[in-house]
Amino acid sequence: MHAKELNNPVPEKPVFFMKPDTALLIRNRPFFHPEFSSDIHYEVELVFRINKVGRHIQEKFAHTYYNEVAIGIDLTARDLQSECKSKGLPWELAKAFDSSAPISEFIPLKELESVDNINFSLNKNGNEVQNGDSQDMLFNINQIIAYVSQFVTLKIGDLIYTGTPAGVGRISVGDEFEAFVEGKSMLKMRVK
Repeated sequence: MHAKELNNPVPEKPVFFMKPDTALLIRNRPFFHPEFSSDIHYEVELVFRINKVGRHIQEKFAHTYYNEVAIGIDLTARDLQSECKSKGLPWELAKAFDSSAPISEFIPLKELESVDNINFSLNKNGNEVQNGDSQDMLFNINQIIAYVSQFVTLKIGDLIYTGTPAGVGRISVGDEFEAFVEGKSMLKMRVK
């Protein structure tokens, strides 16, 4: 998984951060590489949309708070993230910038075999760079919802990006990305 890939300790609890709605990049629009970073990385992730308000949600009831899934790319400015980490600062500069959360359309979970066994992948310039399955996630979506809802009330329309498999890497101007759920192309992104 990604924690091991970066030589970070595997967390005992989910780590979460928030992105504003201006981070969303929809309808396969291009991503314009910002000038403030020279080291932006991609991380493909499953994304679940919350369908009712909830707080202090028990894990056994978490499955009733979503019924759709999409695929997204969490873009991170690693140079800014390293600087923030070294100073003990929050990561918003590195994670929450405009268009840092490309996302596909949603599909109903009833169209998939099981939420616990969703294959997803990412191609960069036609070559597969990431491939994962929801069964291999450090924390499944129900655990994430239960944990996050202890601190933050989840509202209808909130999006939860869930974590990424190994294979993250740098983006460059001219790169073309395509993300898949169960082999179906769901998201395309060109870097300009």
